[in-house]
Amino acid sequence: MTRPPYRIALLNPNTNTATTALMTGIAQALCPPNVEVQGHTMMLGPSIITNEAALEAAAKQVVTVGVGLASAGVDALIVSAFGDPGLLDLRDRVDIPVAGIAEAGMAEAAKDGRKFSIITTTPDLEASILEKVTLYGYQEQLASLRISEGDAFAVMADEARMKAALIAIARQCETDGAEALLLGGGPLARAATAVADAIPLPIIEPVSAGLRYALNTLGLTFSFPERRSSMSLS
Repeated sequence: MTRPPYRIALLNPNTNTATTALMTGIAQALCPPNVEVQGHTMMLGPSIITNEAALEAAAKQVVTVGVGLASAGVDALIVSAFGDPGLLDLRDRVDIPVAGIAEAGMAEAAKDGRKFSIITTTPDLEASILEKVTLYGYQEQLASLRISEGDAFAVMADEARMKAALIAIARQCETDGAEALLLGGGPLARAATAVADAIPLPIIEPVSAGLRYALNTLGLTFSFPERRSSMSLS
């Protein structure tokens, strides 16, 4: 008897349905045929998480929604915001795999002991990101955390501006000793190819990393393309 498709719930901790669709599409494109990714958008909160207060508020919703989805029978969860809001609490409350895109992205970026840099657009989350680096044990491998200039909402609202800003700070990371670059945000995934085309370093796109983590914890194997782009490590 054929097993029903595995269901992986991707939780977007903000309220932007377009971002949910973007991240869900990226994850689904990497899945084997027997896996379905279901996107879920939070009902309350900001359209972009740019500060600690928004991150904390999102964590509560992520846990509530995640627990409900686990009870409904999904096979795995992905917390798809770079602050991993609610990740550890959610893991304590459910008995299915839970991936956080920051944790998964850092693990891939730090593969084989290499130095990596994080590039992002949210200056008010600098302390939170550095705390996560330490929590996950990668402080010795972090070459730098580079943050684009300007208001995060304005930068993120203009795709061309966002790509240009990320490419500019990615180039700075080349002089920081980075051997890989990690995009520090789920919505930044749409800039991954542009950054990869401009920078001669492996680019880690965290939504894809989160999906790979979920598949691995489910015991699923799949051959990912070897490309220096948003879809691979090198």
